[in-house]
Amino acid sequence: MKSYSTLIYIAAIIVLQLFIIPVSAEETIPPLELPQVDASFKAPCFSTVYKQPTDPKEGQLQIGVTYTLWIPEGLKQVRGIIVHQHGCGSGSCTGSVTAAHDLHWQELARKNNCALLGPSFHQAKAQNCRLWCDPRNGSDKVFLNSLKKLAKASGHPEIATVPWCLWGHSGGGFWSSLMQMKYPERIVAIWFQSGTAFGYWTKGEIPAPTIPDAAMKIPMMANPGQKEKGHERFRRAWDGNIAMFKAYRAKGAPIAFTPDPQTGHETGDSRYLAIPFFDACLKLRLPDQVGDPLKDVDLEHGWLAPALSTDTPQPASKFKGDAANASWFPNKKVALAWQDFVKTGAVSDTTPPPAPTKVKVDKTTGTITWNAPTDFESGIQTFLIKRDGKLIGQIPEKPKNNRYGRQLFQGMSYGDTPVLPLLKFQFIDTTAEKGKSHNYQIIAVNTVGLHSK
Repeated sequence: MKSYSTLIYIAAIIVLQLFIIPVSAEETIPPLELPQVDASFKAPCFSTVYKQPTDPKEGQLQIGVTYTLWIPEGLKQVRGIIVHQHGCGSGSCTGSVTAAHDLHWQELARKNNCALLGPSFHQAKAQNCRLWCDPRNGSDKVFLNSLKKLAKASGHPEIATVPWCLWGHSGGGFWSSLMQMKYPERIVAIWFQSGTAFGYWTKGEIPAPTIPDAAMKIPMMANPGQKEKGHERFRRAWDGNIAMFKAYRAKGAPIAFTPDPQTGHETGDSRYLAIPFFDACLKLRLPDQVGDPLKDVDLEHGWLAPALSTDTPQPASKFKGDAANASWFPNKKVALAWQDFVKTGAVSDTTPPPAPTKVKVDKTTGTITWNAPTDFESGIQTFLIKRDGKLIGQIPEKPKNNRYGRQLFQGMSYGDTPVLPLLKFQFIDTTAEKGKSHNYQIIAVNTVGLHSK
């Protein structure tokens, strides 16, 4: 009898272990190893790393994260931070390591005296994305604490307290929609790129947050891909975005529904609308003095267009349709860009890029370097190099194929980030006679094919 009881005890231990082992394995999953980007640890970039805890406490973030902050050189005081938050999965995390180095997004930051922040979570394939994309699981606290560390490292104490523009793709949109409810007074504007938690909390799948009045005063764009509609895997991105738009607009919130006719869950060419949208919102909302509250948006000075249409937007004061079901825009420029985008999946541009400057030549090596402002409207696709009036090459020599949208100088990933390795403004002329003087000209070409003058 005693031996039988012992066998029962042993069997019980084995069964218990069968249930315990998977939980233990989840807790000990090694973090994702991110690609190293040396430039992330050199000014004007600053990085801080939160390591995955080995024995996480309740409410503590269980996944590691690296935050990389870019600050425009010479900027005396940062007025805000543009947060480029990637989505779920190891691929999105890996691709995000270059977010703070994106020349086009940097130009938005520079233009508005802001910094650009690229978070990169160390989410391994087997780890649950909700561990970080729901900020109530600790990622909000790590985010705020990391800003304090970056403020100290950069010598810009205001980094810890200035407001944010939140751009979030997929799980990043999920994260942004919940940050909106916790910290509405810190948020200038939000771009929901195929992601929001709204549909999950309205269906009871996650705890529903309290929606403060201040959250409904934040300008927003809900931007799913048309191909997500009815899609087996991604339909919830479409359904969640449109449901959120209808609910928030009914509350009077300044939000637009912006379906991309060209894409599914990838980001496509949305940056050509997201960047001018943030630019307009930053100009409307940033306080005159750093540290003061954000300015409220006057909805009556905005523009409106019927949702799920390509109709020409009208000033809010002249709009004759149902305003409660209409998309809202901060100004005429963004409104007309929206109309272009929902028709074509991009935004047209007729202005040439600025010309490169400070062209320098090392006659001993044939190395040519230059400075180049980024085309704010369309970004840069390539640089053409001329010697004595004749074309001798281009950078990149073979433009990186972008199957997600327009060709960019830095390439572009599924999640709207540059592709490694990061290119430099440099060309080596291997055919020039050593020691002989030549006249070199660098021509910038933007993503719609226009050349600098």
